[in-house]
Amino acid sequence: MRLDTHIHSKYSHDSLSDPVRILKVARRRGLDAISITDHGSMQAYSSSFRSSDPLVIPGMEIKTARGDVIGLFLNEPLMGTDYFEICDQIRDQRGIIVLPHPYRRSCDPEELVSHVDLLEVLNSRSRIQENSRAQALSHRSGVGQITGSDAHTYSEIGRAVTEIDGFCSDLDELRHALLHANRQCLGSVSPYYISRGFSFGTGMLKKFAGCLHRQ
Repeated sequence: MRLDTHIHSKYSHDSLSDPVRILKVARRRGLDAISITDHGSMQAYSSSFRSSDPLVIPGMEIKTARGDVIGLFLNEPLMGTDYFEICDQIRDQRGIIVLPHPYRRSCDPEELVSHVDLLEVLNSRSRIQENSRAQALSHRSGVGQITGSDAHTYSEIGRAVTEIDGFCSDLDELRHALLHANRQCLGSVSPYYISRGFSFGTGMLKKFAGCLHRQ
């Protein structure tokens, strides 16, 4: 199975992508499962959206005082800014804790990695050297590997994928496979300044539009 478990939609402050179109693009690119992990939001999800092809893993990315954390297989949104409390919330929901882009944060990820289930060793919006350091951290710590395109545009979807052995017909099987199945982490990086600049510009545009709407 081919998975992209780090995608952003219009419910993130720095993306314009529509969730339904994200699903269509993912299907066209041969992905078997995705997760839309919006910043601080699970608004992308609905009952009809969850029971789709490809499989959709309910997820969310949340900013903590120690950097971003992703929860996969969630039932409800995460709340707060304390890293360890967020990890507890994900576990309480029987979710999977992912440490995304470990070297794009202000603290040392060595302090955090023992509290997560999977480490993002290939993020398409990280620099090559940051991904190399993440792979080395995974080998040192023994924490399982996962990828993420970190797509904020349709063109980025599937740029980094996790390929796992076997096929899963539902989310329970997929949760087990993500933790235990053999895998390969494959993909490429996006042009760093172009992708980051697009997100910054999108965020500013949406903020400006919000200010106009409130007037």
